[in-house]
Amino acid sequence: MALWDRFKESAQTMQTQLTAKKNDLKSGAFRDASMAMCALVSAADGSVDPSERQRVAALIAGNDVLQNFPAMDLQRRFDDYLNKLAADFDFGKVAILQEIAKVQKKPTEARAVIQIGIVIGGADGVFDKSEQAVVREACFAVGLNPAEFDL
Repeated sequence: MALWDRFKESAQTMQTQLTAKKNDLKSGAFRDASMAMCALVSAADGSVDPSERQRVAALIAGNDVLQNFPAMDLQRRFDDYLNKLAADFDFGKVAILQEIAKVQKKPTEARAVIQIGIVIGGADGVFDKSEQAVVREACFAVGLNPAEFDL
């Protein structure tokens, strides 16, 4: 099986797992960490193009788990995190990883945030090295082993 096919299958499995945990993923910390993760992965290569914004908008609109929150609120938070990264990527990344780390004490939320990062990273058909690297850093921020996610 090709690497991309394995990744697609893994992403579909992760989405199924997220949906199964929907009722456990309603906290403000999860909401904020999810949008922080989306921003971090979208800007992982140092820039955010319109297609990356569209992928996040599609995730917000179509993801069962994120339906727990108002779409406009999620979009505003995502944009705020992107603005932090655009102003100063390194400093913004530190702040965003701190936001993501807030779900560390809730393993279900921590795993879900990492899974969202992987789903966003691969949404364009390529989960590139810079996206993998920031998701790996997020794993460390929430106390999870990146190997658990094949990172």
